[in-house]
Amino acid sequence: MEKRKTKMSVRDLTFIGISVALITIMAQLTVPLPVVPLTMQTFAVPLVGAALGAKKGAIAALVYVLLGAVGAPVFAGFGGGFHRIIGPWGGYLLSYPIFAFIAGFGADKGKNNWLGLGLVVGSIINLTMGTIQLGLVNNLMVWDAFIRGFAQFIPAEIIKLTLVFFITPDIRKAIAKIGNNG
Repeated sequence: MEKRKTKMSVRDLTFIGISVALITIMAQLTVPLPVVPLTMQTFAVPLVGAALGAKKGAIAALVYVLLGAVGAPVFAGFGGGFHRIIGPWGGYLLSYPIFAFIAGFGADKGKNNWLGLGLVVGSIINLTMGTIQLGLVNNLMVWDAFIRGFAQFIPAEIIKLTLVFFITPDIRKAIAKIGNNG
């Protein structure tokens, strides 16, 4: 019986760390909107998942969320703290590991239709979890929560996910070439 490799290499940990930094940097690129700002986190999270694969991408997104939850200034506006997780935007943040995993799962399949499906499903989960928490915390009616937390982001999500879709294969090839001996 073949023994499974369970330890991560220094290379894997380095890529995860770089990915956490990328998500943090992209979180600072925001467009203020009423109730929920538009950030580039939802570009970085699926990109990290698709580039690193399901497991490592999800770990990177989870580390990012945990860092922010304990107070590291990694969230939008250099914010951090558990109050962000339980606040109106927390549903979006909590969905990031799931989003990265699903995008990575699609990319791991090695076919564009799987990557596209992973990006779309991950984005729908991200927007749905965010909208639910936004509506509950702000006591919004369902339609109002949908408009403010989901619908207004659809055009930007299409652009971001399209970019991720087209650049992922080249990024995966580049990562595969970098010190892949461990």
